[in-house]
Amino acid sequence: MAVTYVDCPVCGRRTEFSPANRWRPFCSERCKTNDLGAWASNGYAIAGAPLEDEVPEGDDMLQPLGPSPRRPT
Repeated sequence: MAVTYVDCPVCGRRTEFSPANRWRPFCSERCKTNDLGAWASNGYAIAGAPLEDEVPEGDDMLQPLGPSPRRPT
């Protein structure tokens, strides 16, 4: 079976893409952690127009979604 190699998305180092590489597609735990940190801190963004925050008007958010639960007396 042929071994597939890919470039690490963080540092660009060639690394084996197989179950033998526990951090695939990254070359190391450090690169995997750096990538996760970038996602968590909004370091990556999808191109496009920014979304507007939708804030409901009135007291819609204060209304219960269904009947109130009965409380034992």
